[in-house]
Amino acid sequence: MPTAPIQDLFANDEVPAADNSAAAPSYLHDHRKRLRSRFMHGGADALPDYEVLELVLFRAIPRADVKPLAHRLLSVFGSFNAVVAADPARLEQVKGVGCAVVVELKIVEAAAHRLAQSALREKPLISSWDAVVAYCRTTLAHRDTEHFRVLFLDRKNRLIADETQSQGTVDQVQVYPREVIKRALELSASALILVHNHPSGDPTPSPEDIDLTRAIATAASALDIVLHDHLIVGRFAEASLRAQGHL
Repeated sequence: MPTAPIQDLFANDEVPAADNSAAAPSYLHDHRKRLRSRFMHGGADALPDYEVLELVLFRAIPRADVKPLAHRLLSVFGSFNAVVAADPARLEQVKGVGCAVVVELKIVEAAAHRLAQSALREKPLISSWDAVVAYCRTTLAHRDTEHFRVLFLDRKNRLIADETQSQGTVDQVQVYPREVIKRALELSASALILVHNHPSGDPTPSPEDIDLTRAIATAASALDIVLHDHLIVGRFAEASLRAQGHL
């Protein structure tokens, strides 16, 4: 079956300009065609962050120059990953961002999370620790408030579920050990991995992090549930409480 040229694949993906507005300049259409062609031939590595972001914005904002908005988003949030992971309310504070842009960015974020999680399925997580760390980094490193997640594992240390237990502020999140253990029992989980982020960027565990980890470990042990680790995710690094001797 013949494959359609790349320029034809997007022929109908942009809403026509309104009747009472001027047609978009031809250079904008040519720019989109050229950028898509470069992406298809060279991949994402051939494009800087602002151009990858332009590709995402093309469908959200038809027939308009999205380069200024791409630069504006990167200026506000600092990186492509941070833009995609940003809270919708914060995104909408940026001039030029509306519901369509937020939806497109959140689709990209969801796709990234699904791809990262797929690497964890159907294999023991303890023997795939790099994939676990990569997944946690993808889902949490660029959050601007603390999120506490639990990976629930079966007897073969395969992932049953990944659930957010609590969301907090920029520097704290409230977690109740009994709720974590209750959910583990509901899922018939045999082991846990705790994960939360530090929006400050520094993954160093606080005394409260250590106390919480030990409380959950004690409660889990009483029910023959293993707590493998508690990972704290910073902007550019992670900390393992087991590696640091707190478990």
